Amino acid sequence: MALPRLLRLLPRALPPLAGALARPACGRALHRAAPAPALAAPARKEFIIFIQDFNSFVTRTNTCGELRSAHVGQEVTLYGWIQYQRQGLFLVLRDFQGLTQIIIPRDEAHSHVKKLLSNAPVESVVRVTGIVSPRPPGQENPKMPTGDIEVKVKTAEILNSCKKLPFEIKDFIKKSEALRMQYRYLDLRSFQLQYNLRLRSQIVMRMREYLCNLHGFVDVETPTLFKRTPGGAKEFLVPSREAGKFYSLPQSPQQFKQLLMVGGLDRYFQVARCYRDEGSRPDRQPEFTQIDIEMSFVDQAGIQRLIEGLLQYSWPEERGCITTPFPSMTYEEALADYGTDKPDTRFGMKIVDISDFLRRSDIQFVQNALSYPRGTVRAICIPQGVRYLKNKDLESLKESAKSQFNQEIMEIICRPDGSLKSLVTKFLGQKQQSELTQVLNMQVDDVVLLAAGEHKQVCSALGSLRLESADLLEAAGLVLRDPMTFHFLWVVDFPLFLPKEENPTELESAHHPFTAPHPSDTSLLYSDPTKVRSQHYDLVLNGSEVGGGSIRIHSAEQQRFVLEKVLKEDSEVLSHLLEALEFGAPPHGGIALGLDRLISLIVDAPSIRDVIAFPKSFRGRDLMGNAPDYVTPEELEPYHIQVSWPLAEKEAKQN
Repeated sequence: MALPRLLRLLPRALPPLAGALARPACGRALHRAAPAPALAAPARKEFIIFIQDFNSFVTRTNTCGELRSAHVGQEVTLYGWIQYQRQGLFLVLRDFQGLTQIIIPRDEAHSHVKKLLSNAPVESVVRVTGIVSPRPPGQENPKMPTGDIEVKVKTAEILNSCKKLPFEIKDFIKKSEALRMQYRYLDLRSFQLQYNLRLRSQIVMRMREYLCNLHGFVDVETPTLFKRTPGGAKEFLVPSREAGKFYSLPQSPQQFKQLLMVGGLDRYFQVARCYRDEGSRPDRQPEFTQIDIEMSFVDQAGIQRLIEGLLQYSWPEERGCITTPFPSMTYEEALADYGTDKPDTRFGMKIVDISDFLRRSDIQFVQNALSYPRGTVRAICIPQGVRYLKNKDLESLKESAKSQFNQEIMEIICRPDGSLKSLVTKFLGQKQQSELTQVLNMQVDDVVLLAAGEHKQVCSALGSLRLESADLLEAAGLVLRDPMTFHFLWVVDFPLFLPKEENPTELESAHHPFTAPHPSDTSLLYSDPTKVRSQHYDLVLNGSEVGGGSIRIHSAEQQRFVLEKVLKEDSEVLSHLLEALEFGAPPHGGIALGLDRLISLIVDAPSIRDVIAFPKSFRGRDLMGNAPDYVTPEELEPYHIQVSWPLAEKEAKQN
């Protein structure tokens, strides 16, 4: 297939973004043609390059990031914001793609232009027309893609003057997050947010290509107004005009995508907006976006291959290649080795089981712990802990384990002569100490944190301390986790049910109530559901869960048993789904990728709020538009709702 005739150099202002569009990454072909016949693979790989034209349909001739020496002598018209202005001599004009130096004329004939530009406040929007000229020798700026040229202005116009700014529009200027949220439209002008949002857009576009064009998925929009789903996160309620009746905003399109499989669509996907009424965290928002996927006649391995191919195809080239298949470990392995179901495998410090080694010792607290059915003794080794951690750091780690997990911690220090310093070692002979050093692979100046007790509690506490220790080591200068290294991991074989925190005698779904039991454990579902493994799988990236899914229950009888007998839920709430499963529902499964979290990890953002155009604050508020906000009793009347004001709020509102 012939390449388009209009080929020109891509601008260098955003090389990772532009280059990713023009070149195949990691050996994959970037298809931009019409889709192949449904469900059929392309006959051969084609490279079709679409060059983005940023100047189509607008009155500028060029962007501020694309002018080069090849443009010298051309008359150009640029639009943008004044980034910087120096003493009426020149200014730097900025748009979404880059910066261009603008030379302000000093001759009498252009005195009005000089006055106009010299008096314009920073961040005013201007139009300039002028001639592209080479910079004088020695004044080139190699740090700017446009650093070899400048534009000598002939005419200019202030399109909109800017009042005094609440903060400077520069990435290196520190701003409070609250201020950034309040003036989000200004914060969006920063190069970092521009980069994040454009990269997000391109990744989503490639995902659409992979799913729809290459693998026959159907993009279906599902309703936002629905009804309450039992179990899971709290849902936002939306009042209706029927007294006492409310919609719920879906925490995911779970039921709808299963119903689409019953409807025979075979392969569904959606860039889905989801809602959860729960506290915000750095990686969570009350409204968020998922890449939602469901397939008929698929097993767990099929879903995993799909997602690995999807991520490999859409992965940004500037972040390097990702290799597939991704490694996998069971839930029990993850808990035992890392103390969490979302382990960060970029660094070591794995949990070591020393139960058998200490079983022969006379240490009382060890023997007490091992006397219980799930008793264990485990430890983590902090490399160079003596050198990088202070006494207060070790005390802080022990206090953290005590306060969060009610777990006592003992430390063991390896002295320069190789001997061990600890309350534990006085119960061990020299030979046993030497063997312990080998078991824990201790080196000089290493610090070991040891815990004894119930298996899950011990592993969870040490897993948390592992991450806290890594934070302390990195704060002291020891690099453990490269943010530009990406370690994907599948975690599988989760328990199907977990005891409820508030009432351990009752069970709740570890994933959601539609997850199918592991084929080997189906009989246990009816005899001992606490021992049933699920067909639930999570995708972990650098210690963060970026995706989760499962093979679903497609038998109405089994689904009703799980809801009514195991979870003690009212199945009537899901009568529509149960009835649908009775009409020839195919076996099916799916997954959802957390798009916000995935993009934030790719760009190494400290929060998902840095990859969302208009995010909510940490407390779930829109500080720019001041939402949520009060409504009048008259507005509530059609919904049959009255607000009962707490006295303090009522007085504050009246004042």
